[in-house]
Amino acid sequence: MSNSIWRKKPLEAYAADVKNNQLKRVLGKWALTSLGIGAVIGGGIFTLTGIAAHDWAGPALALSFVMAGVACTFAALCYAEFASILPVEGSAYAYSYGTVGEFFAWFIGWNLILEYMMGATTVAVAWSGYFEKLLHLFNINLPIYLTNDPVTAAEKAEKLRAAGEVVPDFAFAFNLPAFLIVWGVTWVLVKGIKEAASTNNLIVIMKVAAVIFVIVVGAFYVDTANWHPFIPEAVIDDSGAQHYGFNGVVTAASIIFFAYIGFDAVSTQAGEAINPTKDIPFAIIASLLICTLLYILVSLVLTGMVKYDTLDLKAPVASAFEGAGLPIAMYIVTIAATAGLTSVMLVMMLSQTRIFLGMAKDGLLPKGLFGAIHPKFKTPWKSTIFVGGIVSVVSALTPIDKVSEMCSSGTLLAFAMICGAVWLLRVREPNIERPFRAPWLPFVATAGILCNLYLMWGLRTETKISFLIWGSLGVIVYFLYSKKHSNLNQKD
Repeated sequence: MSNSIWRKKPLEAYAADVKNNQLKRVLGKWALTSLGIGAVIGGGIFTLTGIAAHDWAGPALALSFVMAGVACTFAALCYAEFASILPVEGSAYAYSYGTVGEFFAWFIGWNLILEYMMGATTVAVAWSGYFEKLLHLFNINLPIYLTNDPVTAAEKAEKLRAAGEVVPDFAFAFNLPAFLIVWGVTWVLVKGIKEAASTNNLIVIMKVAAVIFVIVVGAFYVDTANWHPFIPEAVIDDSGAQHYGFNGVVTAASIIFFAYIGFDAVSTQAGEAINPTKDIPFAIIASLLICTLLYILVSLVLTGMVKYDTLDLKAPVASAFEGAGLPIAMYIVTIAATAGLTSVMLVMMLSQTRIFLGMAKDGLLPKGLFGAIHPKFKTPWKSTIFVGGIVSVVSALTPIDKVSEMCSSGTLLAFAMICGAVWLLRVREPNIERPFRAPWLPFVATAGILCNLYLMWGLRTETKISFLIWGSLGVIVYFLYSKKHSNLNQKD
């Protein structure tokens, strides 16, 4: 076995992984599709739409969702083919390990850690904000120092005092709702995949119904004048960044790309799918198409109900209905958002632990922590508690600003790499059984690579620098630990 960083995991080893799978296979194609929708419908509609429309795209946010959806579609077709060939947990990490090589796979896995861990943290903070708003609707108001991290709490207190309000002094702040919801989700995930899927299904029904409510009811309050100009004239800020115009639409597409990672989450559940070679491809494509359509319709309704520059950044959907004189809808939307963000967090943390499990099985991460399966619940309980601990503390103590872009950067690169890897496997291993074949692969793969890299290029400079730092840290970890402990290295 070569000691090269490009050594590949033999395809027969994946068959052994499937045979030795210790997880419960309880998820059918619609349960998997529901998990995908559960991860996609949430932060994108209930939070990112406000930021993307208000600051970057205006009414052309619908075009941003089309751009992101098209880029995702190319990647989803490649994901679906890989999932039918290699039905194991690990997602893009596992697929690339068997085709391109170990270092390539490690780098994708490292980016997926960033994607899911920071994504879950962001959603936990967003959930806390909506939960606070929900309590406020029922005249229950928690102290600032119990619903915000120290930095944000201090900023809010200063603004309230400047406005003449009396705010008691506090020595420390802790986002208690974010902390508690993370541990609530962690408990469900440790208990078992069946319980997690059932919880998710219930929430998905609730929030999809709310999204349809937003589209149908909101359509009656659309003023087409709010769509003009559809693409606002470009504006350059003090830092040199362009808002609005075509570049603004592209930047918005890069930001909201974070909202689409749900179909990637579907592929991490292969170890718990009843018929992974058929059901995973179906769920990947179905969840992406359903959610893309809903996103486009919601963005058109929101920017039609109120002028894009008046959308609230934290609760755009609720604010749009309030602006249209429909306060009762605020209750529906706020409840749905609170529940919806819960399921997003659930799927992200679920997916994170399955990525860890796949990497631990290959020896690239410590097996005692990340590969331990609970004897009764059949879940990777140690890594689930580990992820819950990190996410809960970070979400309670850290102000999260534009972190969705960091999540998007890792996702965009992973998607581009997978498009190239599936094409490479077609060339190297043309005779492998492929229950699902991506159509027009040379075009689909090329378009997927170009679209995802183009959107990645549209991210802010600060985000690119942060991503380079994270990537450099991953390279260091690989050479200090993972390369030496790899199962492939043990066979040399």
